Amino acid sequence: MARRSDRTAGMEAEKVARPLLPWLGRACRQAREERVRSEGALQQAAAARDEVTRAIADRLGCEPAELAELAKRAGLAGVDDGAEPIDPDEVEARLARLVAQREAMGPVNLRAETEAAEVEEQLGALRDERADLGAAIGRLRQAIARLNRQGRERIETAFKAIDGHFGALFKRLFGGGRAHLSLVGSDDPLEAGLEVMASPPGKRLQALSLLSGGEQALAALALLFAVFLTNPTPICVLDEVDAPLDDANVGRFCDLLEDIARGSATRFLVITHNPMTMPRMDRLFGVTMSERGVSQLVSVDLRAAGELHAAD
Repeated sequence: MARRSDRTAGMEAEKVARPLLPWLGRACRQAREERVRSEGALQQAAAARDEVTRAIADRLGCEPAELAELAKRAGLAGVDDGAEPIDPDEVEARLARLVAQREAMGPVNLRAETEAAEVEEQLGALRDERADLGAAIGRLRQAIARLNRQGRERIETAFKAIDGHFGALFKRLFGGGRAHLSLVGSDDPLEAGLEVMASPPGKRLQALSLLSGGEQALAALALLFAVFLTNPTPICVLDEVDAPLDDANVGRFCDLLEDIARGSATRFLVITHNPMTMPRMDRLFGVTMSERGVSQLVSVDLRAAGELHAAD
């Protein structure tokens, strides 16, 4: 009874399914065709995805998953969750502008990083040199300031000494009067000029340039010997210094010269044609022409000759 029931049920199912077989066949064919199309579309989408991935890697140097973060850093709106979608046209326009700007920059310098390191090294060396130069300038300025300070002190000391000797020598050579030195033009001794003020007996105090020629020569001798007394030398050469002097002043000049020679170890060499000066010297050197065209050097020791004359 069971087998008969199963057979009967199968026959009835076959009777019911037989009219549906054509429709089921068409449905199966359609499903297979749809599957083939879906697989083809899937393959195309995968290829397109791979192409987009390669393009992103080539142009942006990142993976697709990193685009959102890159867009945020670039300031593009619409990349956050819940934000409005990005306008493709706006993105394309901005991309075109950026590409144009990049092309305007020229080709990429592959050695830029190396060159930047070299330039940075050179810049560091220049900074060190500038620091050394600044330190050297500071030391030099300190040295200049120290030298200027010492120079002012020495000038003031020498000026006071010379001014004192000048006043005394002027009074001795002129037989009276007064004279002094003054710094003019600046309060700084290193930049100031020197003015000689003199007042011979019977005249008012005035600048050296306003005196007569003989007075100027005698005042100049006083200043010369004032400097010499402040800083004496082993040898002093006087060339025709007595030429503009009259007889009285020549006598004062010779007296002063003898006093200075006795009071110091300096030897004076006086070049002169004055007949009053030559006898006051210790030794004379001259050129004579005993025969025409023949010159002869003559030396006379006046001191020894005087001693011999005194002995006789």
